[in-house]
Amino acid sequence: MANVSDIIIVGGGIGGLAAALAIQETGKSIAIFEQAPEFGEVGAGIQLAPNAIEVLDRLGVKEEILKHSVFPKRLVLKDVYTAKELATLDLGEGFQKEFGQPYIVLHRSDLHRVLYEACQKRPNIQFFTNQTIQTAEQNGNTVTIVNQSGETFTAEAVIGADGVKSKMRKLLVDDQPVNSAYVAYRGTIPIEEVSTNANLDLDDVIMWIGPNLHLVQYPVRRGELYNQVVVFKSYDATVEDWGTPKEMARRFENSHPKVQNALEYINRQFRWQMYDREPIDNWTKGNITLLGDSGHAMLQYLAQGGVQALEDAFVLGEELKKNQSFEEAFKAYQEIRIPRSAMVQTSARKWGETIHAEDPLVVLLRDRLFAQHKPTDYHNVDFLYGYFKKNYQRVDR
Repeated sequence: MANVSDIIIVGGGIGGLAAALAIQETGKSIAIFEQAPEFGEVGAGIQLAPNAIEVLDRLGVKEEILKHSVFPKRLVLKDVYTAKELATLDLGEGFQKEFGQPYIVLHRSDLHRVLYEACQKRPNIQFFTNQTIQTAEQNGNTVTIVNQSGETFTAEAVIGADGVKSKMRKLLVDDQPVNSAYVAYRGTIPIEEVSTNANLDLDDVIMWIGPNLHLVQYPVRRGELYNQVVVFKSYDATVEDWGTPKEMARRFENSHPKVQNALEYINRQFRWQMYDREPIDNWTKGNITLLGDSGHAMLQYLAQGGVQALEDAFVLGEELKKNQSFEEAFKAYQEIRIPRSAMVQTSARKWGETIHAEDPLVVLLRDRLFAQHKPTDYHNVDFLYGYFKKNYQRVDR
């Protein structure tokens, strides 16, 4: 049994690394345990709204992240069959004035790498790889974790940031991820490969929507790559191998030629069957707490999954500065974060139902409401993007 640090973070993803950066400001030592052979991120693009950029700014990594980013001019909803613009949100000067930060898109691996390199520069953060942590237990003021080989490591506190299939969550609740029946195919391709064959809208984040499906497109990595995400509801979600490429082709039959062209570039080898979790009313057991998807895994429709993990990280760091004990800090942290993240979780589900509506009458009413929306009306997104401006004032602003 080895005492490795003051705090152990289980999971070296975006949330775990951000938590380490936030916590190290307290002077506490941190050990991050990652199950992969090396620290890295899979997937494709990620959208970061102003509430995420504010956290990254306060963690001191904003400017480095912006070097790898694209600044879209608009968020656009389009009909997947007709290409009609249904609604837009202007992300220009007025948006940034309203929320205090820009809206950016970038590759997940670029975001992860910047966070990881920032952690590497902190002498009180260390890293462990090939560590699949099975459980954790507290005895007195010591928490012990056990890995896949039965090895044990101890610290004063543990933060479970081990994702939607979290083992740390099992210490608090016996539940299972919720199968949404939706599947995602995502990836990036060199921009020159698609720009010569398609009239791309490189200034916008575009979401093509239709009954039980959508396609998202935007450039990443300073405009060098083009990110595409294809999502659809599977009618075979009760079998193990659901959401196949063949089903994807069937589901997108008769879609607009631009959508059909996009499908030609989708990597069909990798797919993500989409799950979320039901909100729970407690994340903490003594000196153990949860963060990110382990506490509040959500569907991707509001582009807030990673963003909410960043919010968690900042708030947790702040509460550790204010409170004397880990248990007090963790309780204060979850009192702030559980209502907020649960609201975003349920809102993501509702937004998914809205964009994927099947009933023609519902679609008609939805599109009429969309048509009434003004691109510079930010009222409907203030509950997401305005969170930090309202709740965490900065004296230097």
